[in-house]
Amino acid sequence: MSRATTKKAARKTAAKHKQGSAKRLSPREIEELFSRLAELNPAPTTELEYRTPYELLVAVTLSAQATDVGVNKATRKLFPVAHTPAQIAALGVDGLKPYIATIGLFNTKAANVVAMAQQLLEKHGGEVPRTRAELEALPGVGRKTANVVLNTAFGEPTIAVDTHIFRVANRTGLAPGKDVRAVEAGLEKVIPRHYLQDAHHWLILHGRYVCKARKPDCPHCAIRDLCRFPDKTPGEPVPAVR
Repeated sequence: MSRATTKKAARKTAAKHKQGSAKRLSPREIEELFSRLAELNPAPTTELEYRTPYELLVAVTLSAQATDVGVNKATRKLFPVAHTPAQIAALGVDGLKPYIATIGLFNTKAANVVAMAQQLLEKHGGEVPRTRAELEALPGVGRKTANVVLNTAFGEPTIAVDTHIFRVANRTGLAPGKDVRAVEAGLEKVIPRHYLQDAHHWLILHGRYVCKARKPDCPHCAIRDLCRFPDKTPGEPVPAVR
């Protein structure tokens, strides 16, 4: 292997692990970080539209590799027609597809949502279970979806690590990790208990609107001075507006 090729490989390896190697924030800095996010948004919540735990479960299941905006457009048409497990099961896969056809992977999602409805009827009396194990046993439900439902519908202090939270945790130095489970465990360990219930939403919204993947809006970032990310977008800091 040539020297140039070796250097190129080394750069690629360094870039690959760059997110997980950020210097960690101190407990004092973490307290300050969440204090600022809480001041800007005292009552954060999901941007998915729902009225019941079951509607939230369906919406989160549909949101995989899709935007909340796109899911909301679909569920605004679906939920007035079918918003309970019995109604979704009666609709069937072919009946459900037209309502969610604008969402990515809608064929697979339709099959999962109908199978989920049937399992809820058969094993849970049509109610959404309140444990992670029971939720993850449902078709189409993984750990992230289960954590969202536990947190948002049932008030459990869980952290659902999506791409936004994974990015923010690594860039800032809040809880660097090489995979989502490592980041989830890290966040649960370092986030102060009094912020844990809402931390999930604060971090998602921060990643979605400020700490964006391609060009983070560092000048408008309320935690810029705490963040360990070395490649901040240049520009004079702009005071955060509540």
